[in-house]
Amino acid sequence: MNKPLPAEILEAPADRYSTHEVLNQALPASGFNAFSGDAVLRAAIEREAPWAASRCEALGAVAGDEDVQELARLANRHIPELKTHDRFGNRIDWVDFHPSWHELMSLAWKHEVPNLTWRTQEKNGHFARAVLSYLWNQVEHGTACPTGMAYASHAGFEAEPALAIWAEKSKGTAYEFSRKEVGDKPSVVVGYAMTEKQGGSDLRQTQTTARYSHTSDYHGAKAHWYELTGHKWFCSVPQSDGFFTLAKVDGEVTCFFLPRTLPDGSYNRFFVQRLKDKCGNKSNASSEVEYAGTLAIRVGAEGKGIREILSHAHLTRLDFAVGSAGLMRQCLTLALRHTTTRGAFGSSIADRPMMVNVLADMAVEVEAATLMALRVAKATDLMNASEHEKLLARIATPAAKFFNCSRAPSIAFEALQCHGGNGFIEEGPMARVYRESPLNSVWEGTANMMCMDVRRAMSKDPRTIDALFGELKPLAGQDGRFDALVSHAERLVRAAIDDEFLARPMTEAVARALQGAELLRHGSQEVVDAFMGTRSPGASGAWGSHYGTLGGTVTQAAARKIVHRSTVAG
Repeated sequence: MNKPLPAEILEAPADRYSTHEVLNQALPASGFNAFSGDAVLRAAIEREAPWAASRCEALGAVAGDEDVQELARLANRHIPELKTHDRFGNRIDWVDFHPSWHELMSLAWKHEVPNLTWRTQEKNGHFARAVLSYLWNQVEHGTACPTGMAYASHAGFEAEPALAIWAEKSKGTAYEFSRKEVGDKPSVVVGYAMTEKQGGSDLRQTQTTARYSHTSDYHGAKAHWYELTGHKWFCSVPQSDGFFTLAKVDGEVTCFFLPRTLPDGSYNRFFVQRLKDKCGNKSNASSEVEYAGTLAIRVGAEGKGIREILSHAHLTRLDFAVGSAGLMRQCLTLALRHTTTRGAFGSSIADRPMMVNVLADMAVEVEAATLMALRVAKATDLMNASEHEKLLARIATPAAKFFNCSRAPSIAFEALQCHGGNGFIEEGPMARVYRESPLNSVWEGTANMMCMDVRRAMSKDPRTIDALFGELKPLAGQDGRFDALVSHAERLVRAAIDDEFLARPMTEAVARALQGAELLRHGSQEVVDAFMGTRSPGASGAWGSHYGTLGGTVTQAAARKIVHRSTVAG
């Protein structure tokens, strides 16, 4: 005889999967404006480039758009694919991308991220463009590589008459993914191919060779063409319309520009060997390439290649300093949204005193990084008219690149901690940003290379030291803790000139002093007190090795004000 079923089974829901209600999951970080909601960024544009505010606000809305954030996810989920041959067996050396990549590139070009500096007649174009790059680095990082290279390339195009058409096309705002010849394109994507297997950052070790071929008219200008033979170990964005590259002519390193499509419409001999399987930056194709009878236009004089390419490096390094600050800001935004919309132990996570300490500490670091990067952008705007700004930029640019790019992974790590296990899952943005965070520190010169460059500049031209402390000394006496920062930097500068062993602590001290100066000029009192009380030598805050170790003179009330200031509403 069958027994009747228990009541709890009879009352069970018909849907097998209705086992529970999903509660207390954090809200996605979307529906905000990354510019108008950012007090630091908004004030910076109001000071230096108010004419660009509407552009920045438009791009800030893109950063907070849920549909655009989905494009970023898709572009990194469906990674580029190398197509060496077409289906008929013809060599094509091309790269296929998910449609999301092209949508993102179209947005970046539409919003003038690669080229506002070169398009505007207003003052402080580098500063305004830096803010756009800062915002774009909160959208998607793989596409920030071609936007940054396009930005830097214009300076090279302007300096070489044969490349005038490229200078004009680099200002275009309509992105087009095609292999058309430059004269038939509305805009261009530009790459750089410098590094070889044996040399790394030491470009003097270049093995690729160049042999003069012919001189001919190129879009109304005289171009000197050479045939290149060799390889490049790192070539990002190999689908670009053209590339700056280096090769030796009679043993001397020379700069060249290599169009992918030649004037007659044929494809240049540019052989993509493979795509790199990178830790992060998955949406962006990076490759190894070979040249074999590859035609390229000489840029500048024979034997002056390193000097020529270093004239671009200032802009790429600036863009990395800005980009890493933008990534840090994205990490902070993600951490704030997660902790404010998820509860624990009777309150939001963000309201717990220990988390207030963490978030405030992160916010101080992000604001300091942002203001230092923007100060370098301002110096770049003024360097042609001011000797002080030119000399300051010479050391502040590599110092900011070193410090911001090196600090970004620590902020990404702490932001992931704020998410807990959810931050380590690829469905959300945090894991992608975490993997991305170290990259800028190794592109365009590692940390040691940047510190070496700072020291070299100081040794070669001591006026750079005068410019640095000329920037800092007008603030003397406003805060004893800042005075201690400056004195500490002075001692290390003197010591590092004599001993390379001290180049890194010296460059860090320089970066901290520059950050402190910008915070004194533009930061809130709470942020200034927290920075000076923890980042200055012998500070009373007794700052620990990790974020969230504010103490001493930094009160919980002050920390809460810092968190509130840094929150982007949405």
